[in-house]
Amino acid sequence: MTNPDAQSARQPTFYADLAAEAPIPARGILSQTLSDEGGVELVLFAFAAGERLAEHTSARPAILHILSGQADLTAGGESHAAGPGAWLRMAGGVPHSVVARTPLVMALYLLPS
Repeated sequence: MTNPDAQSARQPTFYADLAAEAPIPARGILSQTLSDEGGVELVLFAFAAGERLAEHTSARPAILHILSGQADLTAGGESHAAGPGAWLRMAGGVPHSVVARTPLVMALYLLPS
């Protein structure tokens, strides 16, 4: 007998437009975990313009990927103006912050330690 949960875990997950999965809020920041398997967690963030994630650290290595909008990213003391397609990888423990200059959708990939 086949375990249906094990079978569904092997099925591919496809999003035709990842940015469309995160509607921009009128104010604030919305986040949702889209995947958490194999030690990699994908969290999708949608920011209203002007919102920010204050400087913080993560215990795990991470990748920030801007899907739409404009942001100021700071990581490890370096600042970057970022638009669609911008990608930033950082080790665990690196201080970082995000400021949305426009409505923003960002994918965060938390990687295995």
